[in-house]
Order: sequence, then structure tokens, then C-alpha cells
Amino acid sequence: MRTPPSTIAILAPPGVQMLDVSGPADVFAEANRQSGREVYRVVTVGTAPLAIVASSGMRFLPDTTIHDTFERLDTLLVAGSPHLADAAMDLGAVAWLQRQAARSRRYGSICSGALLFALTGLFDGRRVTTHWKVAGLLAERHPSLQVEADAFVVRDGPVCTAAGVTAGMDLAIALVEEDLGRDIAKAVASELVVFYRRPGGQMQFSRHGESAPAGRGAIQELQRYVAAHPGEDHSVASMAARVGMSARHFARIFRHDVGMTPAEFVEIMRVEAARRLLEAGNETPKRVADHLGYADVNGLRRAFLRRVGVTPADYRKRHTHART
Repeated sequence: MRTPPSTIAILAPPGVQMLDVSGPADVFAEANRQSGREVYRVVTVGTAPLAIVASSGMRFLPDTTIHDTFERLDTLLVAGSPHLADAAMDLGAVAWLQRQAARSRRYGSICSGALLFALTGLFDGRRVTTHWKVAGLLAERHPSLQVEADAFVVRDGPVCTAAGVTAGMDLAIALVEEDLGRDIAKAVASELVVFYRRPGGQMQFSRHGESAPAGRGAIQELQRYVAAHPGEDHSVASMAARVGMSARHFARIFRHDVGMTPAEFVEIMRVEAARRLLEAGNETPKRVADHLGYADVNGLRRAFLRRVGVTPADYRKRHTHART
């Protein structure tokens, strides 16, 4: 007797990121093909019986809605939306998630969908990830969560979460491996031309250094100067002199206004500048280190590993805009 397919429900909130839904769905469909049988049945779920308008403007009809009767689910996932951070709480969706998760083998979120699922309380005390841009917000709203901002995929008991957008495919491949083994998962990744296990972490794609300067006027002007001249001497003493403060007072004010030490800020600005140079593909890591005031390439390498999670050489290979 053939085992019935496992039902995977993906809740698509209004303004959903289309790839958060279609990416995992394609992975599970390919797993069916590689297995030669229907292992998975993917069901898209809307919050209302209307066409869902994705963030790209594309429209699609969900298979069902949160107001319909549901069979027991194997896996429950919530897709993300660029608007979820500012959206009002959908009490109906939260209640539905709580009911369905209680009857599911595993549950979780893709991208900013973590902001919605976390409202159920089912992530409390768990390790999770989300898109790097909202990781801080998720941690602030739900202090009991252990938010791993650099991870692409995090599994903790029944909870499964993925970082931004394409990481939903990483999560789906991980779930396929969990269910069907490594060979099928690798075959799926190969067919879809994606990583079986993506190297590095999502911080290599983040752009924290491009946020607006913070704090009082003089501190903001200093931040702009450091960002524009990352290779100059930016010791605490030199920066304090630039804003007319003692080194001790400057360090205290800067940390209070900006939320990090002056040294941390300088490192972030230098790493962001290094990323731009490496992406252009015209400079070696050693020359980049020279341009940005590092004593040697090892200093840049250590900073890069701290902030980006990969070496400058690896980053250049993966993100270069020019031939190397």
C-alpha cells in the first residue's frame, strides 16, 4: 500500500515575496520527480478567498484559505513579505497558525514570515533565523528567541526557519534531506542549479553599513567622514579631536548615540568599502587591505570573517562584477 503524500502548507500573507512560496514549492516538486512518486503535496494558503497580490505585483489564487477546513499537516510554513514589519497583527492568521502547528510534525517560517509566526508564541525559547534586515527587530519584539542573524537555515526541534527569500529553497532542500536522504536532496539541488549547502552565511549579502548616520550632529558628520575616507587613521584619539572632545568623553557619547564602539563602526565602514572594491574585481585582497589602512591582509581577513562570514578572497570569487 502506497504511503499518502505529506501535505506542506505555505501561508502567503498579503504582499508576499513570490519566491518565498514558489522556491520551496519547486524544491518539493522536484523531490517528487527524483523519488518517482508523490512524496509531497504543497498547498498555498491565503488569509482571504481572493487573489494574493505579491510584492512584485504578480497575482495568484491560493489553493485554500485559513477559513477552510484542514486535514492534518505534515509541515507548516509562513512566507515573508516586505510589509510584515509594519503590518498590523492579523489575529485570525495567528490563531490559525497556532491551531495548525499543534497538529503538524514541524513548522516555521521563511524570510520575514518569522515576524508573523513568532506572534503565536511557538518560537519562544527557540533558535531561529530570518532575513538579516529584520533580525534585530525580531529579537527586539521577542526577547526569548535566539535569533541567529547570519544563518541561512536553523532547525530547533519542530521549528524550521530560513533567512531571506532564496534561503527558503535552502530550507526546503534541508527538509528533503531530512525526509528522503542526502542523495535525493543533492539530486534536487543539482537539477535546480542551487547549492546543496550554501557556503558562508547571509551576512555576506547584508548592507548594514549603508544605514543612515545616528546621533547628534557632530557624531553624524563624523560617521559620514569615516564612510567617505575609510582608509585614513580613525583611532579614537583622532576621531575625538575631529569633533572637539576628549577621547574618553567621545567614546562614551559615540557608543550611546550610535549603539556601538567607534572601533566597531570603523571596522564596519572599512569592510563595506572592501566589499565594494572586491565586487568590482579589479583589486586583490592585499591591495584592498592597503587602501583601507590595514597593516596587512590578515587584518582585513579577520575583520571580513567577523562581519561577513567568509574570507575576502572567497567573497571576491562569488560576488565580483568583472572578470578575474
